[in-house]
Amino acid sequence: MTEVNPDVESVVLTEDEIQVKVAELGKRISEDYRDADLLLVGVLKGAFVLMADLSRAITVPAEFDFMAVSSYGSSTRTSGVVRILKDLDLDIGGRNVVIVEDIVDSGLTLSYLLSNLRGRGPRSLEICALMTKPDVQEVALDIRYHGFAMPPQFVVGYGLDYLQRYRNLPYVGTLKPHAYEE
Repeated sequence: MTEVNPDVESVVLTEDEIQVKVAELGKRISEDYRDADLLLVGVLKGAFVLMADLSRAITVPAEFDFMAVSSYGSSTRTSGVVRILKDLDLDIGGRNVVIVEDIVDSGLTLSYLLSNLRGRGPRSLEICALMTKPDVQEVALDIRYHGFAMPPQFVVGYGLDYLQRYRNLPYVGTLKPHAYEE
């Protein structure tokens, strides 16, 4: 059993639950791209943990690239204004691209990102999201590789942060009120 951080109120997804789901997602992606050129695009910073575990669960050759986008600032709610902080290093024209995302809240950021990347001419463009929040999603998205549906609460861990902290937790949980006041 993983020791729970003292700032965490409740564990929503355990480390074991996450690892089982990541293995399933990796298997599905491997099956779908067994004879194809695959490029995984991680959305930083949150997806870096998922990207590492998912890449080890994928059994077919794949390349990796990263983008950094921001729509939160220091808030716990999306602002709806998207900025690209780091663009791709690779050309995605004619490539099979899977966007790897830790969590989809409103879907506004991911919708913007999909529109931006479609304009670059990939052969295919799919989404792998470990978590979604269907109750707060404002934009319909076709998420081909979906992990967990989450309640509309703010969570941290497994790449998700609050003020750049808690990303290293191997589980996903909610914070105690005092953590927001520090």
